[in-house]
Amino acid sequence: MLLDYVGPMAIQMNVAEAKAKLSELIARAEAGEEVIIARDGKPAVVLKPAGQTRLQGAREIGIFSHLGEVWVAPDAWSPDEEAADFLDRSFAEDQAGPLKAGEDGP
Repeated sequence: MLLDYVGPMAIQMNVAEAKAKLSELIARAEAGEEVIIARDGKPAVVLKPAGQTRLQGAREIGIFSHLGEVWVAPDAWSPDEEAADFLDRSFAEDQAGPLKAGEDGP
């Protein structure tokens, strides 16, 4: 058997044997073991449960990584009519020049 011990709760197996034992490897990954499939003795892929988004011990890069997963509203990037009107007025005022006391904008 070409099964290598990689670390606590981790195994590594070459592709040929992994093909023959795929059901067993999936069950082990679902049970929490890190299952690494190697090609020519070099790690190629890691099996992990579908709900798991990151490898254990993997680092996230970014200033907000301590917050975990960030939710963005579905309409977050849709146009904001109030903001668009404000920007249109501001642009029109810039083009018209400064207002004099008592004048209304465009």
